[in-house]
Amino acid sequence: MTSSSTPGLARFDTLADDEAAAVLREVCASAAWGRAILSRRPYATAEDLFSASDTATAALTAPDLAEAMTAHPPIGRPTPGDPTSSREQRGMADASEELRAELLELNLAYQERFGHVFLICATGATGEQMRDAVRSRIGNSPEREREHVRTELGRINRIRLARLLTEDA
Repeated sequence: MTSSSTPGLARFDTLADDEAAAVLREVCASAAWGRAILSRRPYATAEDLFSASDTATAALTAPDLAEAMTAHPPIGRPTPGDPTSSREQRGMADASEELRAELLELNLAYQERFGHVFLICATGATGEQMRDAVRSRIGNSPEREREHVRTELGRINRIRLARLLTEDA
């Protein structure tokens, strides 16, 4: 699949740098990640873009990861009026009040332990699966958890980039 047969990729590749940077901030709030993606334009295929995202995510420092996480709301509390966080956390839409309360408690404990929100690729996950993930990860060492965060961020970035490529102009 070449850029010419992928209108979304061709559109992204031809954006002015400042416009592309703004679009990329919607995908991932890390400035370092955005600069890395911009520096490799144009992309021949969507897979080349995804691969560049994976490489950029792997290279993020702890402060870069912290910057990226600032744009992610806690699980169970999508940002009001933000269709992206609502869509990504759709698995919480029908969660019981008990599950919501438990997730709030777990989120607070996680944030106290690690100093940042619990990050998970929530797309397609149920509320119970997200709760179970917090439970299983809260005992991680900070180093191990940072790698989980990096993996989850990479998954989120790929999903958001794919959506970017398929959105109408």
